[in-house]
Amino acid sequence: MEWDRLLNAGRLCRPDYPEEPGRPAYLQDYDRILFSEPFRRLAQKTQVHPLYEHDHVHHRMIHSLETASAGRSLGVMAGQAMLERGYISEDQREVIAGTVQAACLVHDIGNPPFGHSGEDSIGQWFAQQFQAGSGVAGAIPEAQQAEFKEFEGNAQGFRIAGQLEMARRDGGMRLSYATLAAFMKYPCTAEARRLAPAGYVGLKKFGVFQSEAVLFAEVAEATGLRSEGTGAGTYWRRHPLAFLVEAADDICYRILDLEDAATVGDLGTAQVIDCLELIAGKPNRANDPMMSTREVVAMRRASAIHQAIQAAVEAFMDNYEPIMAGEFNDGLMEVSSKAEAFAQMKEISNARIFTAQRKTELEISGRQVIFAVLEHCHGLYDDLRSCGWDVEAFLAQHGYWAKLVRAVDLDLRGITDEYTAMHSLADFVSGMTDRYAVKVRDMVAGRI
Repeated sequence: MEWDRLLNAGRLCRPDYPEEPGRPAYLQDYDRILFSEPFRRLAQKTQVHPLYEHDHVHHRMIHSLETASAGRSLGVMAGQAMLERGYISEDQREVIAGTVQAACLVHDIGNPPFGHSGEDSIGQWFAQQFQAGSGVAGAIPEAQQAEFKEFEGNAQGFRIAGQLEMARRDGGMRLSYATLAAFMKYPCTAEARRLAPAGYVGLKKFGVFQSEAVLFAEVAEATGLRSEGTGAGTYWRRHPLAFLVEAADDICYRILDLEDAATVGDLGTAQVIDCLELIAGKPNRANDPMMSTREVVAMRRASAIHQAIQAAVEAFMDNYEPIMAGEFNDGLMEVSSKAEAFAQMKEISNARIFTAQRKTELEISGRQVIFAVLEHCHGLYDDLRSCGWDVEAFLAQHGYWAKLVRAVDLDLRGITDEYTAMHSLADFVSGMTDRYAVKVRDMVAGRI
């Protein structure tokens, strides 16, 4: 893979779109993402703790902004290291930093309400419908079922950026090829993942729905990603900058999950400080006696992020050749000098944070909310199918559904069959904020 193609500033479905003087494509990408409605909704979507009232607990928007900040630092430092070794030009160094920052900003835009448990809940509901063979969902061909029953926020993110946002025009937001390729953590469809040999890090999940497969193929071709397989089994090796985007995400959620855990009382502050010092090291001087425990945690957190970013850049440069050849098969933090510390933090998170009582209770509630909304709205699509997918005829014949469509501003454009109908349903539910999902559930259940 070559940087001249990897940093392609052309736009999805508009490859000839010109860059403005002083306003490069990656900066336009950042602005388009930041001002989009799906990004705005991240302010009310769970990062780890659902429906929490505490103002200092992270939500998806704050996490995305912090990841973008860490990503820019990673891009600047990796770009400088590559420049010093003669791998890139000075202009490309700036493009790399901006591209990583934009890709980090958009990396969670497809996440549903209630975090990863919400993702699982959507998949579980669809799996039940497929097993029962009921309604529109039950009519989805088996070859297309995996992308619903294994619902993936990464694929939904590409669908939003590449098709749904900005009036559903070709290319959606029309982000640059470079940003979209760097965003793509799992450059494959569910079908390609099923057909491909196991083992490659980019195949742990899928990142593209079949409905957007042609769009991502355009991105991959434009940026010169290395392809594998043929036909429906085609997948690609990751863009080199996708490893920096992944590292920025890993750094932010691993370290800041700990800080949140101290804030809500799932972990003691002393334990959190000990964990952060595994990354940052012990301070050279004693804490200021005027500092609060929370301030001490914040100081250690800042130092830990800095040290982790340096470790990720070192890992990127140590593995530069296999990364550029598409042969690197791990995460940067997993092979970095901070790998052991990150592994310990993962163990603590799994044992104490992700299984905390209040979080577990709210995840159970969130599942019931999502199931209730999906179940109720599924009936709407059953009746739409009975009208031959004619939306105008459907709304004229079904007064109740017409009211619901108005009440929730349900977008029924582009539905032509069961597959597109169920993506419309998944778009609607996954796009909800936590509190809006509860509101819709209460409305359709008659809880006034």
